[in-house]
Amino acid sequence: MSQPATTTPVEEAPKPKAPVVTFTKKERKILTDPLWDNNPITLQILGICSALAVTVQMNTALVMSLGVIFVVSLSNVLISMIRNYIPDSIRIIVYMAVIASLVIVVDQFLQAYLFELSLALSVFVGLIITNCIVMGRAEAFASKNPVWPSFLDGIGNTLGYSVVLLIVASVREILGKGTWFGIHLIPDRLYDLGYMNNGLMVLSPGAFLIVGLLVWSQRSISG
Repeated sequence: MSQPATTTPVEEAPKPKAPVVTFTKKERKILTDPLWDNNPITLQILGICSALAVTVQMNTALVMSLGVIFVVSLSNVLISMIRNYIPDSIRIIVYMAVIASLVIVVDQFLQAYLFELSLALSVFVGLIITNCIVMGRAEAFASKNPVWPSFLDGIGNTLGYSVVLLIVASVREILGKGTWFGIHLIPDRLYDLGYMNNGLMVLSPGAFLIVGLLVWSQRSISG
């Protein structure tokens, strides 16, 4: 009597794993230090002008934050790529040319697709080029380091900048207008009971006060 034929199971080929981006300890430090330990606004006191000017409402603060992230990260990458070919005597001019070109891209994009926000931001988009954070990272880091660390440095510093900008804008819009991203948060019954929006928050002194409190809080906690 013949034995039934046996079939051996076919092993499935292992599925390729998605690549995982890993950071070295040094790269993590470059990326995360500006978020708290070396924040460009609360510790280095840079970028204060835009922290006061565009934080009346969340919309403008968010757009400015995204614009600065785009400009700083890409300018760091480009300057790092050409750092060995830039004569030392004209390096600042080259940095400004690279940064100004990226700022023009941001400005033209806003005028084409977000015209109302472009009007609200006024000249402050063009003034990104004068932001000390942008030129500071180009001179202090991108001109001396490879592309990938320079990109991380740009992202880290602008995220630290953006966090402060959005905190200031949140406080100012909620207390000054009773809204957040244009959405009313303060119930009407509170206004009926006598609650009033704080007019100081929509003025520059209100922004100075909030930034000062953030600087004090951060330094007190960090020691």
